[in-house]
Amino acid sequence: VDVLVARGLRLEAVLLTHHHADHVGGVADLVARYPAPVFGPAAERIPTVDRELFDGRVVSLPALDLELRAVAVPGHTAGHLAYLGAGRALVGDTLFAGGCGRVFEGSPEQMHRSLSRLAALPADTAIYCAHEYTVSNLRFAREVEPVNPRLAARLSEALAVRAEGRPTLPSTLADELATNPFLRCGEAAVVAAAEARAGRRLRSAAEVFAAVRRWKDGWNG
Repeated sequence: VDVLVARGLRLEAVLLTHHHADHVGGVADLVARYPAPVFGPAAERIPTVDRELFDGRVVSLPALDLELRAVAVPGHTAGHLAYLGAGRALVGDTLFAGGCGRVFEGSPEQMHRSLSRLAALPADTAIYCAHEYTVSNLRFAREVEPVNPRLAARLSEALAVRAEGRPTLPSTLADELATNPFLRCGEAAVVAAAEARAGRRLRSAAEVFAAVRRWKDGWNG
């Protein structure tokens, strides 16, 4: 509300990706004061959503001259959506800069499929995730790939940006493909690190993903 008032903006719509409280809290009060349609996943029960969306549905925002396609990316939650359009991907908690969301309601295999779907977008797609976790994520990524020069450079840049109080977001898919271990589960270095951590051979990229996700879940760096 403060941002709308300070910048003289008008609320045209609210786009929700999933039901977690840190994403839907305050929406009821916001639209009570500034009425606007609330789009969100039909597969999740979110009381404020009045425009339910399924995979492939298009959100048309004529006042912004913008159309976005809702894409199902379950794993973090059962009905998680991303919104794609105009060279942007609004990915919620599925994909983070340098990382990905925890698997709360789906399976690792399901989350890996969702991330693979996002990884197939054009490399110059701007990735808008929901949290500023970049530095922590990249520090973990260095544990997985300590000799990746692109990753080392990205971490140094992120540290400098945050030291200046600026956001690291959005990232680009090209950056994620080069440095994010959760999108690099077919890369030899990531496979080797995951197998060393798991203590066994991993038979697929999905198994590599599951091993790296478990590793990150218990990481305290």
